[in-house]
Amino acid sequence: MTNTAPPAPPRPTDRTEEPSSPPARAHRHVWSLLLLGTGTMLFAVGGRWDITAAAWIFPVLLLRFTRLSRAWPGALWIWPAHLGAAVFWIQESAIGFNAVVLAGALALSALQTLPFLADRLLANRLRPAPAALVFPAGVAAAEFLITLLSPFGTAYGSLAVTQHADLPLLQVVSVTGPWGIGFLIGYVASTVNRIWGHGDRPSWRGGLVCIAVLLSVLLAGGARLAFLPPQGTTVRIAGISPSRAVTERLRATLARLADGPGGVAAAPASAVRPAMTAVENDLLAATRREAAAGAKIVIWPEEAVRTQEPQRSAALAAARAEARRSRIYLEIGVRVYSTTAPAYGRDEALLIDPRGTVLWTYQKARPIPGSERFTPGDGQVPVVRTPYGRLANVICYDADFPALVRTRADIMLVPAHDWKEYGGAHTDKAALAAVEGGYSLVRQDAEGVSAAFDDEGHVLATTDYFTSGRQTTVAYVPVRGVTTVYDRVGDTFAWLCLAALAALTGTALVRPRRPVDR
Repeated sequence: MTNTAPPAPPRPTDRTEEPSSPPARAHRHVWSLLLLGTGTMLFAVGGRWDITAAAWIFPVLLLRFTRLSRAWPGALWIWPAHLGAAVFWIQESAIGFNAVVLAGALALSALQTLPFLADRLLANRLRPAPAALVFPAGVAAAEFLITLLSPFGTAYGSLAVTQHADLPLLQVVSVTGPWGIGFLIGYVASTVNRIWGHGDRPSWRGGLVCIAVLLSVLLAGGARLAFLPPQGTTVRIAGISPSRAVTERLRATLARLADGPGGVAAAPASAVRPAMTAVENDLLAATRREAAAGAKIVIWPEEAVRTQEPQRSAALAAARAEARRSRIYLEIGVRVYSTTAPAYGRDEALLIDPRGTVLWTYQKARPIPGSERFTPGDGQVPVVRTPYGRLANVICYDADFPALVRTRADIMLVPAHDWKEYGGAHTDKAALAAVEGGYSLVRQDAEGVSAAFDDEGHVLATTDYFTSGRQTTVAYVPVRGVTTVYDRVGDTFAWLCLAALAALTGTALVRPRRPVDR
């Protein structure tokens, strides 16, 4: 006799996701998830075309793709998706391809794939609550490892930089560093996928917990902005870039010389010195004007002064005389061309006090991989006490490394030198360093967007080299910063994410896989 009894109802399970062999119907839309996720990710790479919401959407789509795919094939597709986003960032930022950039894009894309692979391999073996933490901990850990092990810092691979305009959310980096925002974005993606895959009561409870966490972060950030705004005395700071006329003349002069920096260093002084002196005189005149208008601190951009080694002393003497004459603190960026191979020079920033004394000479610690060739400095950030608070200094790309710029200061001076396609995006990222460190930050860009931020990320002033007739940024900057949690505990949150990921991996390995009904 044939048994016509209905099949037994499926047994409850604490599995968090789909089975290891997803049903055929799941594949009907799996490729559209990959395409939509990759397309959305192109607008969340820390470039000039970023869309804030895109950083929250693409992880949801790509995580759904991996959960509906077999583990290793899914991961192998996520790798080229991230590689495509990296190539898009390189193109939109006009960085240019070379062997170092290509190798870096491949390595970073592989590292960014690991959180998706970890989620796919581990979440099925864990209970819902710990399973929801695998992906966010993996995202934060991967972003931290990028800045810890690679020469690219947060220039690429950090989701936090896409949220620079969301000031309530941005305040969390004063506690966790930039890794906290990556964790939250990953947590939302994991939770949405849990609801998407199950829609049962436990998954909705997890969703409520996620909403509560996110709202708590936003409310705390909003409260900080509302009730603890920067207060007290301010100082007028002027950022000065040389005029486009003298800049173009110098560029044309150097372009006629062969062999790059080595050729500039070896050229007769009569061939390069007039154009270099014209830039210096333009900067000195603008400095005198801004000091007369009330500026107490003046900052020139990175490589504002370009000089051959034998003429460095003369260029420095002129800047010291101007600081003494105008009674100001003067920060100057100097590119020194030397005949010593293989670097052929140095990228320096010097702070001169109102008596004409050089308080520090700082050498750029992080040359841009593949495009800058000079002797790097030791990365020791100088700090001096002045009537206008504790002043500190790094140069341009140095500010993309959170550990390097984590220092006790009130005002961070950042001379920079970008280009049209990347200057705005690069300056926007500097807001994170200001909030993390609890100091105001003034970034004067030679050929990009210059800006001043307070310790909560508010934009105090901004100018665009390519749209302003006069390349001067004037801001009234608070002279007293704050001590942040991140300043005290450093990258503890990132290390905890790494430890949590290791613990979750260990738990998943010793816990048997639970069967689920298709």
